[in-house]
Amino acid sequence: MGQMRVALVDDHPVVLAGISALLRRTPEIEVVGEATNGRDGLRIVQEAVPDIVVVDLSLPDMSGVDLARELASTCPGVRLLVLTVHEDRAYVQPAMRAGARGYVLKRSAAADLLRAIRAVAEGGIYLDPAVVGGVLAGAEEQRVGAEFAADLSAREEAVLKLTAQGFANKEIARQLDVSVKTVDTYKARACEKLSLRSRAAIVRLGVARGWLSELQDSAPV
Repeated sequence: MGQMRVALVDDHPVVLAGISALLRRTPEIEVVGEATNGRDGLRIVQEAVPDIVVVDLSLPDMSGVDLARELASTCPGVRLLVLTVHEDRAYVQPAMRAGARGYVLKRSAAADLLRAIRAVAEGGIYLDPAVVGGVLAGAEEQRVGAEFAADLSAREEAVLKLTAQGFANKEIARQLDVSVKTVDTYKARACEKLSLRSRAAIVRLGVARGWLSELQDSAPV
């Protein structure tokens, strides 16, 4: 993985300084901008065009969800990662629907934030293990579980699992010892069988199957 350019938006100066210091100590990360409100954050992202912007949900002038929508419209190539104190799915689901590619709690270890940044930079989606269990309401969980009854091959299931865990196709190909084109084929077949239309739908499936909870113990720092 090459250098990752990251911008930060958080209205608490002490928190912002701490996150910035953590990331600046990480060789593969370059902090290209910091802001304490949504409007300044939007301006910084539009000017610096980072790979990833780490955003708090509670900002003084606009919500992190509104900022996510603005960025999805004006800077679609920038990936947004939420860093927040809010654990309830009432916050998680709107953020992901607005375009966030990751959701990390501030009470989690610093290693979790770094892990999330790396996963999102590779094109994956990352959900903090502490919020995974609450992402799906009962009815949705039952629906996704029923969809999984489709006849997937072992390789199709493995590709979906790794995709839900945030791995990019290139990394999945390396782990399974197949070509990237073969990974694309397995993923397309599995998604067709389960009527999965987006990466977010694959993540919801991963939540229902307990795949994302495995990241808490096994993912690299």
